[in-house]
Amino acid sequence: MSKSVDFYFDFGSPAAYLAWTQLPKICADSGATLNYRPMLLGGVFQATGNRAPISVPLKGSYLFDDLGRFARRYGVAFRNNPFFPVNTITLMRAASGLQMRADPRFEGFVKAMFEAMWVNAKNLGDAATLAGVLTAAGLNADELLALAAEPAVKDRLRTETEAAVARGVFGAPTMFVGNTMYWGQDRLDFVREALSP
Repeated sequence: MSKSVDFYFDFGSPAAYLAWTQLPKICADSGATLNYRPMLLGGVFQATGNRAPISVPLKGSYLFDDLGRFARRYGVAFRNNPFFPVNTITLMRAASGLQMRADPRFEGFVKAMFEAMWVNAKNLGDAATLAGVLTAAGLNADELLALAAEPAVKDRLRTETEAAVARGVFGAPTMFVGNTMYWGQDRLDFVREALSP
């Protein structure tokens, strides 16, 4: 039976970005399917009583040093975004809408958002900046912003976020292999092991 990884993410999570840089290869190496599960991390925090590590000053400064170490280990670019935390609700709605429509641009959108946020350190909470990033990625900014505003898309993201919490998700990134949950990009070795024959 083929295996799969459910990847719960929000573009506002630097740890989710690092997990995203590794998961496609981990899945490809094991013949597993990567299932993207966009959710709103702020909604998860609200529902679970969790909060972002950055809200604890000493923990927040350590976290970015640690993420930098992992980025170097993975051989990927990473920059602390000076605009962090960014309200990602529009971004996550657009991702959810593209996925809902099985739009082939979904993965390109995910790549553009993660890299704009955590490689190029763009302020994606600014409408003009976001539009510029989308256009540079070959995406139609007006179309995607309209998609994100559709009531059915808003409902979809809300429902998916609630379903994530019901499944036990309390932060990002969270991965499931079968019914086993792994939280944090520093748990990717366990994901890899779970996918091994």
